Amino acid sequence: MPYMIETFDKPGTLDLRTATRDAHLAFLAENAALLLACGAKLDDDGNAAGGGLYVVALESRAEAEAFIAADPFFKAGLFDRVVIQRWRKAYVDGVCYLPEMKP
Repeated sequence: MPYMIETFDKPGTLDLRTATRDAHLAFLAENAALLLACGAKLDDDGNAAGGGLYVVALESRAEAEAFIAADPFFKAGLFDRVVIQRWRKAYVDGVCYLPEMKP
């Protein structure tokens, strides 16, 4: 079952986020096969809100912890807090994955 990883940046770390962004994007590209969805959290005006959300196709908490620990943002010390939680894939891109709802 996939995992959802929500990250929260430390206050005042926009420069660190910017400096580490290219390495972070390369990490995401290298791990694209694991990513069901991911992206930065934004405020209502579309500006960076200091964190991100990943939904990753991994089978254990240990794998999810290892995944986020390998992210250059994590390695650089950007995150104040990381929340990892199992996630049920019900609908993705309008497609239902719930077995009880399939014809």
